[in-house]
Amino acid sequence: MDKKGVAMANLAFNLEEKIFLVTGGSRGIGLEIAGMLLNQKAKVVICGRKQEGLDAAAKELDAGDRLKTVQAHIAKSEEVDKLFDMTIETFGSIDGLINNVGMNIATGMVDADPGLWTKIIDSNLNGTFLCSRKAGQIMRERGKGKIVSISSIAARRSAPFMGIYGVAKAGIEMMTKVLAQELAAFNIQVNAVAPGMVRTKFSEPFWSNSEFYEQIVKAIPAGRIAEPADVALPVLFLCSQASDFITGQTLMVDGGASAI
Repeated sequence: MDKKGVAMANLAFNLEEKIFLVTGGSRGIGLEIAGMLLNQKAKVVICGRKQEGLDAAAKELDAGDRLKTVQAHIAKSEEVDKLFDMTIETFGSIDGLINNVGMNIATGMVDADPGLWTKIIDSNLNGTFLCSRKAGQIMRERGKGKIVSISSIAARRSAPFMGIYGVAKAGIEMMTKVLAQELAAFNIQVNAVAPGMVRTKFSEPFWSNSEFYEQIVKAIPAGRIAEPADVALPVLFLCSQASDFITGQTLMVDGGASAI
């Protein structure tokens, strides 16, 4: 590659001084994404529902004034408005949104209480809509931006006790396509990353059981479950200029499980 090509590649992957909002950024995949963005010299806002979790994340990330924490429940529109207002107030703009918040309560669907359905859909799907809607409005005015949502293999493959969660994630994948179509003309790319099982606190009840872990790994050609970094790195690519001609896509990050 000649010097011009190297310079273009460096520019394409450069996130320095870019401003990103990571929902659910105080732990797990969100914390990993926030840390990688900060390591790339970006400015980052993370939100979460518990201030103590945000405080612990801020201490771990140790990024000074390049990091802002905001306590917010993304399924509540007024709190989403506050979240984006504080992001703009702190850093002046927003270049990218990473919709990372996800929650599941193990349940079947037929016997699920309607309130449980609402809680899971609110946290996963409605929160993603509210944040994407707000980010889309801001980015549309600026004429550029990136929206990346965390989906799941559960959006495409049903699994016991993951039904409502899977429905919500399937909705996120369709939302990704719809938003991509609406916003492409404004130089805004909207994509998703869909991991299989990831070694986080969220999924610990599954991977911490050695017998169950062995059954899971048998269905993964790569022979292991994902680490948070395996998910965060593709997110960084989708946040960079290197992905400017990619939109409306969901990238499967599952060690080949969906290829079987």
